[in-house]
Amino acid sequence: MALIEVRKFQTTVEEIHHDGGPPAAVPLKQAVVAAVLKNPYAGRYVADIMPMMEALKPLCLEMSKRLVAALGGDPKKIEGFGKGAIIGPAGELEHGALWHVPGGYAMRELLGNAKAIVPSSKKVGGPGTRIDIPVTHINASYVRSHFSAIEVGLADAPRADEMVLILVMTTGARVHARVGGLKASEIKGEDGLR
Repeated sequence: MALIEVRKFQTTVEEIHHDGGPPAAVPLKQAVVAAVLKNPYAGRYVADIMPMMEALKPLCLEMSKRLVAALGGDPKKIEGFGKGAIIGPAGELEHGALWHVPGGYAMRELLGNAKAIVPSSKKVGGPGTRIDIPVTHINASYVRSHFSAIEVGLADAPRADEMVLILVMTTGARVHARVGGLKASEIKGEDGLR
């Protein structure tokens, strides 16, 4: 049995011109790519699930490339990212944890070895389940202007024996960010935090 069997992909792009204040000179773009795939461990307990973590790496690279393309094709324009998973009811939360390593490393590599940890969320739920995917700056997790979340859900997924794996990228800070803290222009790039 193949570990990775994708049923479908969904890619969406949102362009935000303002959030109640003056229009931004350059609109913020946020993109989401979700892959709906069969959960090979659904319906039973499997002690060693690590083979799937390795098998997910090519999928994450493909999804990361789709996101960069959806946001204009230039990885240097990406400033924020996040990841998450929704596991169908016949699976378990730990199956979503398999996305942590491949979901993070492929995005960071594609974006020029981004320094920050890719924030993550995961949950178990059926078709139509919504999840908030946290977003931070790609090089410094303490950049407050980039703290955000993108809500994701698919009407027909995940089925009981499926999982939805999600990646998000953004082109900048919240449109009207003004709560202080470390600025993107002040990032030292030493530790993924500052």
